[in-house]
Amino acid sequence: MKLLRGAEILSVLLLTLFAGWSPPALGGQHAAPVYQARVVAAYPHDSQAFTQGLLYHEGYFYESTGKHGASSLRRVAPLTGQVLARLSLPDAYFGEGLTLWEGRLVQLTWKNRVGLVYSLDDFSLVETFALAGEGWGLTHDGTSLILSDGSAELSFLDPRSYQVLRRLAVHDAGRPVRRLNELEYIRGEIWANVWLTDRIAIISPEDGRVRAWLDLTGLLPAELRTARTAELNGIAYDAKTNRIFVTGKYWPRVFEIEIDPGKKQEIDKLQKR
Repeated sequence: MKLLRGAEILSVLLLTLFAGWSPPALGGQHAAPVYQARVVAAYPHDSQAFTQGLLYHEGYFYESTGKHGASSLRRVAPLTGQVLARLSLPDAYFGEGLTLWEGRLVQLTWKNRVGLVYSLDDFSLVETFALAGEGWGLTHDGTSLILSDGSAELSFLDPRSYQVLRRLAVHDAGRPVRRLNELEYIRGEIWANVWLTDRIAIISPEDGRVRAWLDLTGLLPAELRTARTAELNGIAYDAKTNRIFVTGKYWPRVFEIEIDPGKKQEIDKLQKR
């Protein structure tokens, strides 16, 4: 057993004391409010799917799953969870974020630095493109593709050349928000899963400020969790009916959620600022 000297003991005590400490908000900025949500409906989901990307389009979920040797692109029936079409990625690829752009599905890979573009109808590969770094989450705002790479920055890409047009630093109360993962563009805001948490950051695409947090801790009941169940990851939006869906890695359910109506009004006010 190693004996600690006085200075070492002091260092251990200081580390213990400040383990949960975080720096104060900068410039008098206030942290974004934290809201919960209620479950509107629950749908079956393949518990073997390591969900990395999710979207809703004309009555179907489209899903990207990860893990080497298990990555895939899927079309799923929401009411039953049945996988109606599936394309397995080469074993070397680790599937990540997914979005739909002008009738084509665009899928990221994690460390391969490759993006994959498919026909929506039959999942045939249309083209590939180079990524400058890691691929995590992907969505679009109608003009640009928006990509996360696990950092506190989002990249806006030209959807035709895939070149970076601008970068957006994401922050809350002046502090960077790191580990941004799966993305969805909802009502003019960027919603982002934060890796290793069951929280979603609702981000202004103009200045990168987190306008609100959605805390979904406990959304998946304990009795549906296994040793394999991981964090929340997967956000889909049905713009026609204003429905929001979320799921997680190896989750047996997809949940349709709604922010508490009173809280939604507060978020709407924030969005207008």
